[in-house]
Amino acid sequence: MDIETFYLLLKTNTFITKIDFGYNLIADEGAAILGKLLQESTSLESLILSYNDITVTGIMAIAKGLQMNESLKLLNIDGNKIEGHGGMAVAGALQVNTTLEKLYLNNTGMNTQSLVALTTVLKSNNSLKVIDIGRPILHSEQEETTVHFSKMLQVNRTLQEVHLSKHCMKNFGVERLTEHITDNFSLLHLDLSCNQISRDGIKCIATYLKENPPLRILNLAYNRSEDDGAIYLSEALACGNLSLQTLVMCSNSLTGKGLCSLASSLASNTTLEKLYIWGNKFETDACQAFYELTTGSDIPRLTENDTDVRGYIVDGVPSLARLQSPY
Repeated sequence: MDIETFYLLLKTNTFITKIDFGYNLIADEGAAILGKLLQESTSLESLILSYNDITVTGIMAIAKGLQMNESLKLLNIDGNKIEGHGGMAVAGALQVNTTLEKLYLNNTGMNTQSLVALTTVLKSNNSLKVIDIGRPILHSEQEETTVHFSKMLQVNRTLQEVHLSKHCMKNFGVERLTEHITDNFSLLHLDLSCNQISRDGIKCIATYLKENPPLRILNLAYNRSEDDGAIYLSEALACGNLSLQTLVMCSNSLTGKGLCSLASSLASNTTLEKLYIWGNKFETDACQAFYELTTGSDIPRLTENDTDVRGYIVDGVPSLARLQSPY
């Protein structure tokens, strides 16, 4: 792709506000040109550069442009190996930039030092609303980064959506997280998928939910909740949580006991609108429960847009089929 030509076109064009250059092998040379564009552009609002072989050199140019830019609201650099030094550059840019609202850093090879720097900056950043920083490169078992994210979320009043998938998060980290976000009234979407959270960590999350925080979406897919964790969450939902609208429990080693508990909680909880459960063990009682929720009435509790399963009966035996879902 000839980024230089695009640069000359976009430099004076005020009608183009969104650019998606994802999967185009732009590399560091192209990133340098786009960094220059960010310094000069007054209209560009969205820039997607995912999976473009951009490394530290290229992201430093982007970060420099971001420091001077006053229009960009979304930046996606997923899948580029910016590593620790590149992450530090992005953190430095956020100290200056006051317009960026959405930042996607998934699978970029950021390390502990750059994550700590980022959380430090976000304690005082008043513009960023969404951050996705999944799959960093972490070697320590002490969960320092989770603790830093927890303390940041305690004081940050702007972030609404936080993705912390594949952070090797365990029960200790979740306990610290739930302790600190109790004081946060802006967080609406929390993604803790693909971690190592078991029932004790889920219990901390359930206790947090019982306090009726503003949280709307909770993604716990691909953890180790098991039935006890599902029961803790079900109790929180049945005991008056009036905020949570979406719960993702895919692949959590649940069996009929835990799944039936979640299904039963929907009888008293009218706020939860979406529930995703595929990847667990569907015993007959669980199949029956979700058949009744999805198919067994004229007005199902969960429609096809609200879950990833649909019940059906063959020879008197209930079963569940998988539906397409965003999770």
